[in-house]
Amino acid sequence: MVRFDNVGLRYGMGPEVLRDLTFSIEPRSFQFLTGPSGAGKTTLLRLVLLALKPTRGLITLFGEDVSQIGGDALTALRRRMGVVFQDFRLLDHLTTYENVALPLRVQGREEVSYRAEVVELLRWVGLGERMHVLPPVLSGGEKQRAAIARALIARPELLLADEPTGNVDPSLAKRLLRLFIELNRLGTSVIIATHDLALMDQVDARRLVLGEGRLHIYE
Repeated sequence: MVRFDNVGLRYGMGPEVLRDLTFSIEPRSFQFLTGPSGAGKTTLLRLVLLALKPTRGLITLFGEDVSQIGGDALTALRRRMGVVFQDFRLLDHLTTYENVALPLRVQGREEVSYRAEVVELLRWVGLGERMHVLPPVLSGGEKQRAAIARALIARPELLLADEPTGNVDPSLAKRLLRLFIELNRLGTSVIIATHDLALMDQVDARRLVLGEGRLHIYE
């Protein structure tokens, strides 16, 4: 699904911030990406999302060498992935329902074809009673669940979550983790970037640990 071969990244003429990254993400897998603050977790996720290009090395997504594709093919690859951003990135002028439905609207789908899907997903994440309110009215935990629902609505094959429990209390963090585990059981590969050791200790999962620009893998 994802393969990095000796990938390195530097900004301008500076030193490499990530170097010699070699790893793969298998279908239906679950893993944590961790490391100290500033280690490059978000940067690594941006490489997977094709928001950054590596300085060297090879990145393969869904069997495609990303350096050899562009335009519509690149957009099609990105649509096979969902992402939960650390800062939610909800649009304040849209309701919870409209925020979650937005990826399908962008694809040009008519509302009649997806309304039931959106409503069912909002109920699944515990927002069935909050679907018609605007984000400023939502709590931090509700915003996080809305962001997760938006990432899931297009049924991605790979979900990337950047510190998804960073702004919630421990009990809600456990609930969010259960959502990710259930999603994985339904067939989606999941990468959760986090520095929360207590959260990671709740699941026997592979850990990708970034430190000083290098990646260490613990199965």
